[in-house]
Amino acid sequence: MDARLDALIARLRDGVAWLPDKPEETPEGSARALWLAAAGQPCSVVAAQGVAVLPALDAAGLARLDALLERRLAGEPLAHLTGRQHFCGLEMLAGRQALVPRVETVLLAQAAIAALQRRPADAGEAAIVLDACTGSGNVALAIAQHCPAARVAGADLSAEAVDLARANARWLGLDDRVRLLVGDLLAPFAALDVAGRVDLLTCNPPYISSAKVPLMAAEIAGHEPALAFDGGPLGVSVLSRLLEEAPAWLRPGGVLLVEVGLGQGPALLRRLARDPAWSKAGGHADASGAIRVLELERSDANPATG
Repeated sequence: MDARLDALIARLRDGVAWLPDKPEETPEGSARALWLAAAGQPCSVVAAQGVAVLPALDAAGLARLDALLERRLAGEPLAHLTGRQHFCGLEMLAGRQALVPRVETVLLAQAAIAALQRRPADAGEAAIVLDACTGSGNVALAIAQHCPAARVAGADLSAEAVDLARANARWLGLDDRVRLLVGDLLAPFAALDVAGRVDLLTCNPPYISSAKVPLMAAEIAGHEPALAFDGGPLGVSVLSRLLEEAPAWLRPGGVLLVEVGLGQGPALLRRLARDPAWSKAGGHADASGAIRVLELERSDANPATG
């Protein structure tokens, strides 16, 4: 087994274009994840690294492993091959229906959880949380897992993504606590009758400019839904709509947390600092110091008049 595993690691190391936004995917961890998938024990690469002893593979299992390896070398995302992705302590289902959660979005979820944990214990009713562009449901479900008192709903324009999010909610035992809806940006939340009362609104919108989409890594452009990352001509079409519509949904003092593309944060913060809809505007930086999440606090200004 050791020789075959070593050979598998070597082929992955030399044959895969490793993406910086998936730092957990090392050749060693990926090899173990593929091995476990071939053995009928699928798990994320993070979980695979914690498996001390890999199961033996019979001839059929080795054939499955070879097939998985060839698909990975051809650029198919590891999470699509295993059907699993780790996110904020959750072992989640993954597939072609939605973007595979990335390390930048962990920053968004962590900021959301921290914002809810800062909420006073005597705040009264449960916090109302909305997650737009929910994709696989990763942010909404992480919030529900870590902040069990919150009332959480998520929505996505893609019905296929919402199907995956609902499957994840069932898989994690959170389907009785997270409502998942299909529709464009904030529109589906109208059914909840919470406009003006939302404590926290999160969003990981598409933010890549349309012209750059064909230039993205083949692993992304060839296998993940363009709807999840194509942000229009300048990359901010959905983001601009969100910033315009969000104040009407948030209560005064409510928080908007939104993921942004590399390089977009500083200019957006300068603009938002002058917007009377927001009393505070700040950012959360990734490990390299780049602002990847904006945190905005709704002012007392009338959202209808700005």
